This record gives sequence, C-alpha cells and structure tokens, in this order.
Amino acid sequence: MVRPDKLPKILTEQETDRLLSQPNQRYFGPHRDYLYMRLMLKAGLRALEATAFRPEHIDLMSGKLSVREGKGAKDRTLWIGEEMLGELQEWMDRRQEKAPKADYLLPTSKGTQVATSHLRRSVKRHARDADIEEVDRVSPHTLRHTFATRLYRETGKIRLVQKALGHSDLSTTMIYTHVVDEELETALKDL
Repeated sequence: MVRPDKLPKILTEQETDRLLSQPNQRYFGPHRDYLYMRLMLKAGLRALEATAFRPEHIDLMSGKLSVREGKGAKDRTLWIGEEMLGELQEWMDRRQEKAPKADYLLPTSKGTQVATSHLRRSVKRHARDADIEEVDRVSPHTLRHTFATRLYRETGKIRLVQKALGHSDLSTTMIYTHVVDEELETALKDL
C-alpha cells in the first residue's frame, strides 16, 4: 500500500476544545459558526453539505441527519448525540427569531445560505485565535478528517468510516488507517 506523503491534519482533543471555545456565542454569526464546527466534527460533513443543510434534514427527536445530494449526488444517513441535538434545538429558537424565512439550518442573519468561503475563513480565524499548530492546514475539511480519524479509532472499522463519509471507494477512506498506524508506531517506539 502506498503511503501518502502528507497525512491529513487532525485536531487533538485539546485543540478541538480550544477551537470551539473561540466563537462568542452571544452573537448570531459566531454562534452559527460554532454550530457548523460542532456539526462537522460530530457528523463528518463536508463544508458544502453543512451549508446546504436544511431543518427538515434533521430529526430533532432521534438525532437522524439526512445528507442530501452529497458529493457524487449520493444521499447518506448519519446520527448525532443528545448534547449536539440539545444545542441545535436551542438554536432553532434563535434562528426563528433572527431569520424566520430561512431555508437553511444555519443561515446568515439575512436568512441566506452561508458561503463555504466564509466557513473556511471562519474556521481558520478561530484556529489562529486558538493557537493551533500548523494553522495554515486547518480548514473545514480538517474537521471532517478529525471526525473520520476519531470514528476509526473508536470502532476500528474502516467500512463504517467509509459509510459515514459517503466515500464510494474504500481506497479513499484508507488514509485514516495510516494516521492510526503512525500513532501506533510512535506509541511503540516510545515504550
């Protein structure tokens, strides 16, 4: 198996906590951006999938997310836990108040779809403010890599990761085994 030259940047638990503590959630935009980051970390969404997400794509009782028209026009089903669901339920009131006619789950204050370029800038700015190393390699996709790596570490099942990410080809997903292999190598050498 060919080893990729540059493994994806993934965030440690501490970096994730620091990143998520940056947006000032008293304000609509930063609160929304915080929820974008949480959703990408908890469900592995691509930036475009996250910004296109609509309230009817989530069941706030069961935590079931329906990702519509993902890359390659493939739909997939994901789930999020109670903590994230609670945060989204609270958000729905704020969203209704600020952007009542919005079609999107996490819209701009005018009710329109957030541009993925805004999301990229926002994640990078929060990463810089959180003093995350290799900040130039931190993007919304980093959150997806972090999700995938954590899911693989937790389950050890690459097929589950493939399904969660919506990859049609398993070879695309195999990069996450390299990340874990590298950690194993480091751990064993440090014994």
